[in-house]
Amino acid sequence: MSPNNKGLFSGAVMSRDKVVVKIEKNNIIEMDKELAPLYIIRTSDFEGWLRMRSIDLHRTNSRLLKKVLRLNTSDEIEIVLTANAATITDTYWVKEKGSTLLYKDIIFTKDTFSDLALYGDPNAFSLGRQPTPELTNIGSYEKCWKMKRGQWYMYKQGSEFERFSEVFAYELGNKLGFNMAKYDMWDKYVVSEDFTNNGQVNYEPMHSIMLDNEDYMDNINIIKEMGSRLVKEYLDIIFLDTIIMNVDRHTFNYGLLRDVNTGAILSLAPNFDNNLSLISRGYAKSQERNDLMVKLFLEVKKNVEYKIPILTKELVEDIAKQVKAKVHVEIDINYIVNFCMNAYYKIK
Repeated sequence: MSPNNKGLFSGAVMSRDKVVVKIEKNNIIEMDKELAPLYIIRTSDFEGWLRMRSIDLHRTNSRLLKKVLRLNTSDEIEIVLTANAATITDTYWVKEKGSTLLYKDIIFTKDTFSDLALYGDPNAFSLGRQPTPELTNIGSYEKCWKMKRGQWYMYKQGSEFERFSEVFAYELGNKLGFNMAKYDMWDKYVVSEDFTNNGQVNYEPMHSIMLDNEDYMDNINIIKEMGSRLVKEYLDIIFLDTIIMNVDRHTFNYGLLRDVNTGAILSLAPNFDNNLSLISRGYAKSQERNDLMVKLFLEVKKNVEYKIPILTKELVEDIAKQVKAKVHVEIDINYIVNFCMNAYYKIK
């Protein structure tokens, strides 16, 4: 698919086979405010919504993907439209005016270019043009979607310390009873199952509502309007961020799950994308935690009631040992224990 009318798109944003937004020459002329994407409801910016769905063109393997698919453009909108703006993690897509396509015609069923997107597999250059979810696989790390037994899984590159930090975060959050996207290891990649279960729910990043505003209290106040139970889920996320010093919780790596049929907000999405936490950038000079993450959480604690989970040295040590063996990396376990527990003592 390509834009018509000299680069302007006319047609519709679809959810499965239901029209949720009507578009005429890139302008929104009608919208279902119950079912439309939250970003479009919030901003009425169709082009911005398309750009949000584009692969990061600075990734080396995205350039290889463009070459294999013979996409002679660096325009994010044109690239997204090539994939009908469809993604793995929601049921939205765009249908050009006059098209007879149905959702079953555009939904992704194969992972043909997964290895090219993940590590630049040269064998992909003999595969020819085929539909791929990689054109709408956002983020700055080399990654891909692989299909295993009818289920999509995200595979992502990273250094040994990044892989350790990602899997450690999952294991710790899981032990504390938090809603976590499961992370495991496969060879030298971290692997996570698609938490929308093949489009049974729609994932929408918090950017759709908050744009770039990461302020804890601003987010809490907005989330509170969606339901008090969601506030606890958000507090769990920023509690864990504080313990493991995840400084990368921007508004594209947390978000909401919505009912596909009604548009109702069901919950926050499981906690994901913790690879830039803990020792991902090496060991800090001091394990004393008087850092900004601790200070920000303490400010929240003054204003919002939150029952601090029970965290022990023994639990952190056990998890660190298990993940060390799984990732096959040499780490200082005492450092991990002290780093996490010092933050815990400060906020408890």
